[in-house]
Amino acid sequence: MSVRPVVKSAAALPLSGDAASSRETHETCDTQAQRYLQLALLVIAAGAIYPILYLRQVYQPTMLEVFHITDSQLGYLYSSLGTIFLLSYLPSGWLADRIAPRLLICFSLLATGALGLWYASAPGFATLMVIFCGWGLTTGLTFWAAVIKRVTTIAGHDEQGRFFGFLDGGRGLVEALLATIAITLFAWMTQTRGEPVAYGFKLVVYMYAFLCIGLGIVLALVKDNSDANRASNAQTTEKRNNVLTDLLTLARIPELWLVAAIVFCGYQVFWATYSFSAYLHEGGIGLSVVMAGTITTLKLWMRPIGGIGGGFLGDRYSKITVLVIALFLAGLSLCGLIVAPHIQSHVMLVFLVLFIGVLTYAIRGLYWSLLDRCNVPVQTMGLAIGLISVIGYSPDVFLPLINGYLTQTFPGVTGYQMYFGYVAAVAMLGGCAGLVLRNMLNRKEVRS
Repeated sequence: MSVRPVVKSAAALPLSGDAASSRETHETCDTQAQRYLQLALLVIAAGAIYPILYLRQVYQPTMLEVFHITDSQLGYLYSSLGTIFLLSYLPSGWLADRIAPRLLICFSLLATGALGLWYASAPGFATLMVIFCGWGLTTGLTFWAAVIKRVTTIAGHDEQGRFFGFLDGGRGLVEALLATIAITLFAWMTQTRGEPVAYGFKLVVYMYAFLCIGLGIVLALVKDNSDANRASNAQTTEKRNNVLTDLLTLARIPELWLVAAIVFCGYQVFWATYSFSAYLHEGGIGLSVVMAGTITTLKLWMRPIGGIGGGFLGDRYSKITVLVIALFLAGLSLCGLIVAPHIQSHVMLVFLVLFIGVLTYAIRGLYWSLLDRCNVPVQTMGLAIGLISVIGYSPDVFLPLINGYLTQTFPGVTGYQMYFGYVAAVAMLGGCAGLVLRNMLNRKEVRS
C-alpha cells in the first residue's frame, strides 16, 4: 500500500517568505483534499461491496424460502464464507503491501457483482456454496487489507479515529441508502403488486450486483496517485524481511494481541445484528417480514451516527475509553433484547434495536483506530492487519454454526435469546480486554 502523498518542493528558484508561505498553504490544502477524496472512494467501495453478502440481516426468512434451505444450511454457507475470510487475511495483507489498491478494489467489485448475478438465479445449495466461497476471495483476499491499510496511511496520527469512523460510518450511510431502496423495492413488488417474494428478492440482488459492477468500472477509470508511488516503493518492498520474520516481529507486540481480542469480541456484537430481523419475525414478537425488515433497515441508518460520532469522540477524548464503554453498553443492551417478547411497546423495541445499532457501529468505527498506537512498522502494516483479522474475524467461521444450531435446536425466540446471551457475555469480555490495553498503554506513556 502506498504511503501518504508527498507534497513536492515549490520550485528551483527561491521564493519570498510570503510566496513560500502561500504556496505551502495551497499544497497542504491540496494534500488534505486528496486524502479526503481517497477516503470517500474507499467509503463508497466498502459500502457497495458487502451488502450483497449479508442480505440475511434483512431477508433471512425470504432467503430460506427462495433457496429452499434450512437455518443450518444457511449457517454452513456463512461458515464457509468465514473460513475463506480466515484463510485470506494474511495473504490479503501481503497483497496490500505489494499491489496498487485501486487494482485490488476494482477487481473485487467486478468479481463480486458477477457472482451476484449468478446468485440471483436462485441456484441449488452446492452452487450457493461455490458463490459464497468466491465472495470470500473477492471481498477478503483482494479487498479487505488494502482498504484498512490505505486508511491507516492516509490518516494523520490525530485523525485515526475520525478517518476510521468515516470509513465505517460512511460505508454504513451508503449501505443504509441502498438497503432503504432495496426494502422499498421489495415491499412494492411483493405487497403492492402482489409478486412472489422470490421475484422481489431477485430484483434486490440484481440491484446490488449491477451497482458493484458499475462502481468497479468507474473506479477503474479514476486515476489514483498511489499507483505512481507504488513503482517508487518497489525496491523497498524487495528488501523486506520474509513473512515468517515479520510475523515473529509482530507476535512480540503485546498490544497487537489485545487489539485482536477486542476485534474478536466486538465483531461478534456486529454479527448478532444479522439475526434481528428473523428474531423480530418470530412468534413471540410476531412482526411481519416487511415490518421486521424495515426496523432492521432503520438500524442501518445508525451506522453513520455510531461510526462517525464514535470516531470524533475517540479523537476528542480517548479511543479506548469510548470503545470500552460501547462494548459494556452493547452487552447490557443485548440482555435487554432478550426480554423483547415481554416488551409491549413497539416504540421501545425499535429504540432498543436502534441503540444497539449505534453502539455496534461505534465499536466497529473505533477498534481499527487502535492499531496506530501499537508501534507497528509501516512496512509490515498490511501483515499486521492480516494477523489481527485472522483472530478478530474468526467468528465468521463458528458463529453462523452456533446461530444455526441454537435456532434449529431451540425453535422460536428461545434459540435467539440463548444466542444473544452468549454474544452479550463476549461483549463484556471485550470491554475487559479494552481496559487491560488502556492500562498497558498508560503505563508505557508514564515510563516514556
